[in-house]
Amino acid sequence: MLPASVDATLAALAAHDYLADRHLATALFLALKLSRPLFLEGEPGTGKTEIAKTVAAMLNRPLIRLQCHEGLDLSSAAYEWNYARQMIEIRLADREGSSREALADELFSSRFLIRRALLQAIDPAQPVPPVLLIDEVDRADEAFEAYLLELLSDFQLSIPELGTVHATSRPLVVITSNGTRELSDALRRRCLYQYIDYPDYDKELAIVQLKAPQAAPALARQVVAFVQAVRRIELQKKPGIAETLDWTAALLRLGISVVERDGADRILETLGALIKTRDDRAAFPRDVVARLASAC
Repeated sequence: MLPASVDATLAALAAHDYLADRHLATALFLALKLSRPLFLEGEPGTGKTEIAKTVAAMLNRPLIRLQCHEGLDLSSAAYEWNYARQMIEIRLADREGSSREALADELFSSRFLIRRALLQAIDPAQPVPPVLLIDEVDRADEAFEAYLLELLSDFQLSIPELGTVHATSRPLVVITSNGTRELSDALRRRCLYQYIDYPDYDKELAIVQLKAPQAAPALARQVVAFVQAVRRIELQKKPGIAETLDWTAALLRLGISVVERDGADRILETLGALIKTRDDRAAFPRDVVARLASAC
């Protein structure tokens, strides 16, 4: 059953430990009701991928994930023919003296088709429409976007040797982008859009309290204040929500119960859970860490 309202969408997400704001819940509600793809753009670590996982659990639907990368093509994302099996079939047909015309038709039938993520998502044999996550589409080449347009507009894929496969029930398509390159207008026009920014203090504190309940309230407040201050520094890779939770777990595991100036040396030892590049790590000598910790 789909949520009946935006408020119901917010409540359903919260019931699955995802704290969304009303703008995101509205975009998701409309994507479900209008059967439109949802395009989520924002900085890494702001919960874009997690929303697809949460919605799949919330709706009790299978999650099909396509992780995009440079060089991604149709054979990796949509389908390819099982050439090894086709060669075996050809040898068997030659041995048995089968008709070449019948063999040609058989070789390009559905039983020789290897279904990848995009084709799986619109497969009419799916008992329930899945959630299709096309993750980090900006990592793929521009040419790959053209492959997506038919799917995003008509929820179908054309296979020259076989015909067109139509979805009988439209999947929920969630597309994420970290904004590393500009995406085409054609792709954007086919989707509902929502930008997801880093959370403010109150929201991030609520997330830490929800995901890391073993952290004392005072420590949770200090962790969030420290991370919020770190994000205001010019960095190559600002820490996302996942890094906040990782750092909280690291502090707890090492028995650090307070973030304070006098504990700057111990905090320095844990920054590998929060800061993820060498250059960014160089921006945090002891005096900077001590200053940030004293302000928490």
